[in-house]
Amino acid sequence: MATQVEPKIAPSMLSSDFANLASEADRMVNFGADWLHMDIMDGHFVPNLTIGAPVIESLRKHTKAYLDCHLMVTNPLDYVDQLGKAGASGFTFHVEVSKDNWQELVKRIKSKGMRPGVALKPGTAVEEVYPLLEGENPVEMVLVMTVEPGFGGQKFMPDMMDKVRTLREKYPTLDIEVDGGLGPSTIDVAAAAGANCIVAGSSVFGAQEPAQVISLLRASVNMARITG
Repeated sequence: MATQVEPKIAPSMLSSDFANLASEADRMVNFGADWLHMDIMDGHFVPNLTIGAPVIESLRKHTKAYLDCHLMVTNPLDYVDQLGKAGASGFTFHVEVSKDNWQELVKRIKSKGMRPGVALKPGTAVEEVYPLLEGENPVEMVLVMTVEPGFGGQKFMPDMMDKVRTLREKYPTLDIEVDGGLGPSTIDVAAAAGANCIVAGSSVFGAQEPAQVISLLRASVNMARITG
């Protein structure tokens, strides 16, 4: 399905060496990464506890890269001010916890100079995000989780591509991100469905030649854009 959006490859820093986060960020940017994907988990919405605003703030001092923050948290509104101040670039919250206050959330995110996005878990129907894309103050990206958030090492769920296809048909210029199990063996199906923002963790950080993997992911998205 031909798309009108640019590929954005976002290595997931959760797979990096946290003790050397600044150099890992530099390494990924030098290898061709467009974004750096930052997983912020609160230990409540998902079982794991990862990083927060202090780490984003520290990393921002060492990189100009786009910091694509995915908030797997129960109360995303509580994080807007601190992440804006810390230097986050994108702020993606989960639709499951923001059905009642997403309009305020999007307004606040934009007011802090960040780009709003919405994520949905595998069990959440794609229709749940339509109001957030069609309201007066819409989000600018949808993240379709292709594994259950909060657990590493899961296999890519190909049936989630129906959501991606549906979104791409309905919103031709939307940034659609996929996260979970993406790599050389799964990128083609995701790109063909219409995903253009690709989060990849172990497939990039675990590769002997990460630059080649990043290049392959981008080439697949570009090929899908051309061939349709």
